[in-house]
Formats: sequence, structure tokens, C-alpha cells
Amino acid sequence: MVEIDAQIQPPFDPFVDIEQDFVGGVGGRDYVHIRIQQRNGRKSLTTIQGLRKELSYEKILKDLKKEFCCNGTIVQDKELGKVIQLQGDQRKNSSTFLTGVGVVKRDQIKIHGF
Repeated sequence: MVEIDAQIQPPFDPFVDIEQDFVGGVGGRDYVHIRIQQRNGRKSLTTIQGLRKELSYEKILKDLKKEFCCNGTIVQDKELGKVIQLQGDQRKNSSTFLTGVGVVKRDQIKIHGF
């Protein structure tokens, strides 16, 4: 009689990457999400989420506000943790600032919106 050693692979889950990305990079890949939210009329809000917890959000916010001449705040969210909010469309500015200062690498940033 012949014995066959067959390895059964687990079923493929197409949404596993999305869930890991949303939770904060379970696979060791943490992304910083920079989004824009439309308020009313021409007013908009830029949100930055996914920064490492050991970073000083207050210092980063202070430097961002000074660099871009805009107001901002830090919001505590149950699911997302701390989120930085800036007035206006600061997506490109904030991504170049965060990479220039060395907070995150360029391939760790995802820019969302329009």
C-alpha cells in the first residue's frame, strides 16, 4: 500500500489584507493614512491616523501647525486611536513633512481622497 503525504492549504481569504491594514498592520506593515473630509462649502479637514503610539502627537501637531499656518487638534477615537486633524487640504504637505522629518517612510503612507 502507498502512503500519500498531502498538505491541505487553508482556504484563500481575499479580504485578509484589508483587515490587517485596518487593524494596524498585523503583518508588520503599519500604514499612516492621510485623508481629507469635506466640511461645508469649500472648507475641508485633513486627518492623519496610524502613527506609532510611542511618538509625541502633541509635538508633531505643533510642528505641523507652525509649518502650514493652520489650526489642528488631536482626537481620541475608540477604534482608530489618536487621530490628528488639520484645517484645510494638507495631504501632500503633511506627507512630505512626515517623510522629511523621518517619522515614517514614503512607502508607509497612503493618501486618500478626491
